[in-house]
Parts: sequence; C-alpha cells; structure tokens
Amino acid sequence: MSKVWFSEFVLLAGLLAAGLLLGGLLGAVGWWLALALLIGLLRHLWQLARLEKWLDSGRQRNPPESWGVWGEVFEHYFRLQKRYYKRKKRLARVIREFRESTAAMPDGSLVLDGEFSILWFNDAAEGMLHLSSKRDLGQSVLNLVRSPRLAAYLAAGEFDQPIVLRSPVDETRSLSVRLIPYGSNQYLALFRDVTRMLRLQAMRRDFVANASHELRSPLTVLSGYIESLAEDPGIGPDWHAPVVEMQRQCRRMSSLVADLLELSRLETEELDPDCVERVDVPSLVERIVQEARLQDGDGHVLEVVSVDAAQLIGVEHELHSAFANLVLNAIRYSDPGARVQASWRVDEHGQGVFEVSDNGIGIEPEHLPFITQRFYRVDSARSRSKGGTGLGLAIVKHVLSRHGARLDVASEPGEGSTFRCLFPADRVVAQPAEELARA
Repeated sequence: MSKVWFSEFVLLAGLLAAGLLLGGLLGAVGWWLALALLIGLLRHLWQLARLEKWLDSGRQRNPPESWGVWGEVFEHYFRLQKRYYKRKKRLARVIREFRESTAAMPDGSLVLDGEFSILWFNDAAEGMLHLSSKRDLGQSVLNLVRSPRLAAYLAAGEFDQPIVLRSPVDETRSLSVRLIPYGSNQYLALFRDVTRMLRLQAMRRDFVANASHELRSPLTVLSGYIESLAEDPGIGPDWHAPVVEMQRQCRRMSSLVADLLELSRLETEELDPDCVERVDVPSLVERIVQEARLQDGDGHVLEVVSVDAAQLIGVEHELHSAFANLVLNAIRYSDPGARVQASWRVDEHGQGVFEVSDNGIGIEPEHLPFITQRFYRVDSARSRSKGGTGLGLAIVKHVLSRHGARLDVASEPGEGSTFRCLFPADRVVAQPAEELARA
C-alpha cells in the first residue's frame, strides 16, 4: 500500500476513533460516528470542489495544494497537463512547418478531407485556381475545378500517376494534378502548371514530324539513283562496294524516317475508334514470323511455339508494328543460327500475352529501365551494323500504351531475353467454338 493511501486510512481511523471516544464519554456513540464519517465526506467534497474549480479555470495555473490521495490526484493532473501542452506545442510546430513549406512551394497545394473538400490551400493554389479562404474553404474541389477527367480520377482512387487538365481560370493553360494520400483519410492535392513543358513537347513532335516528311523526298531520289547505279553493269569493281554501302545506308535512313513518322503519329494522334477491330492475333503472329524469316540473313531458327485462338480488340497495323519490332530485335541481338521463339496465349488472369524470347546476348540490369527511350541502344555498334534505328522499343511502348497494355522484360546477360506484351482481359476475345471449328 502506498503512503498516500495509508495516510487516508490513518485519517479515517482517527476520525472513527475520535467518534468512539466522544460517544463513550458523552453518550450516543452512533451519532458521533456518523459525525466523523460526515467530516470525512465533507473533506472529499471540498477537494472535489477545488478540483472542479481548477479545471473550470482552464488549468492556467498550478493545481491546488493538498496531501494524501487528493494531493496525488492534483499532481497527476498537473503532469498530464504539462505533457498535453508539450504535445500540443510540438503538433502546432509541425503543422506550422508543414504550412510554411507548402506555402513556399511554387505548385498549388490543397489539403482535402475524405470527401475531397478543401481544408487548406497555399498562395500558389489561390492564384492558380482563384480560390478565396472566406468563400471556398469547406467546398468540394470538384465544385471549383469542374472537369469530368478530375471527377473520374477522384472516383477511381488510383493516384499513382498525375493527370493533365485545362486550367479552370485560363483555357490556354494546362495543369498537372496529383493526389497524395496521408494521415487519416486526407489528401494533399498538387497542381502544377505544365503549359510550357507541353508546348515544348508539341514543338519537338512537330519538328520531328516535319523534318521526317521533308527527308522522305530526297531520300527517295537518292535511293532511286543508287539502285540504278547498283544495277548498272558498266560500273567497275572498284565502285561496287561503295554503291552497295550507299544502298545500305539509304535503306537505314529510310527506316529511321519511317520510324520517326510512326512514333510521331502515335504520340500526336488519338486512337481512332473506327480503326479498332477484332484482330486475328494467331494469323498476325504467323505472318510476322514468316516476314522475319524472309528478312533474316543469318540463319536464325524462328519458331511459333504456342498460339491460342483468342483474338484482341485493337488496331491491327499498330499491333503488327509492335510485335514485328520485338521479333526483329530478338534476331538483331542474337548470334547467327540462334533460336527465337514467339507465342500468343491467355494467362490464368484472362490477360493476353504476346511473348518473344531468344538466347542472345541479353541485357545488363542497369539498362532495363531505359531501353524504351528513343535512340537508346544497349550495344550501339551491333545495332547500327544490323540496321537498327533505336526507335523500335519506343514504338512498342507507345502502341502498348494506346491499347492499355504494358511491356514486361526479363533478361540475363549472355543467356537471352524475354519480352512480354501484357494486354488487359477486357481486350481479349475468346474465339467462338463454331469459328474455331471452321478454322
């Protein structure tokens, strides 16, 4: 038993002993004992009144002084009060630092609750979205930024990637929006002005497209003259090798221009719904492998190892371009006579999987994140000698993106590579049994 409780029991025992003594001397022992208990009760009521008064005052001063259990209760309250104020000051400092840091950001920052109502915003957001603290706090962000794309983004609940939408204040400007969940069902919404970046990207695409278009005519003329020279029996043996090399370089330039134009089209054009159809992937794969056999001059073993009957909803010429680039890449980065295998199947999740594997030179792990960038080459000398443009995998990435698919790459240096195009299940169409029987 602690000292404070021992002192309380001693006090109670003293009051009862005094009541018994006075009752023995003056008579009416019961009344004297009741009076002793009443004195003890009044003491506790008085201490409760002191505690209530201290709590009602906001605990702005030190607690009342006492002894026994009540002294310990007052001390406990006082220690809790000190810890509470320290925690409150620490949280206030964290909130102040958070607001100062977000206020200093050039991006518009909004704090939203679980219903996407605005709890706070910084100065950049105020200027970017024309917000007012008196009018817009507590309003849903969808009431202030009216955009079907933003509404769909919030409804989907997938905030890994930002979206781009028109500014609600200036239609000529574009904003990148991203939500970052934090805390207890709250979000930090970041609005960034990406108008300049999008304009630069558009200028780059236009330049590439225009330059490629302008290069096609002189290349066609050069190719025609060089082909005529190559077929002319009058040129001597000293000129034969240079003319053949000029032919090869012209074909390479033509391929580069064609790839640049295709990449520019994929980047700038929206997917035309009229061009989307059911693509017969099995026959497409067979056709691509047959075309690759005709182009291959190094005796590679090209095989179609497995083909499901399922079809794919998409644009056939784009899928042909992507699949053919993967097969030609496998040939290009494999030794003569190596095996290249292609397959089309539906996995256990209903996804369509087009796969190309080889036992070629493989890819170092540090190169894998960059292989779909334009003109990125793992082996520049080999790519140029084989006629590669450095744009094949960039085209593959854009085609897959337009079809809601993704590229998965597994590779070991010296052992080969496997490229998988994974198409969502809602684009895969199982071939009906009667069509399969007719086929």
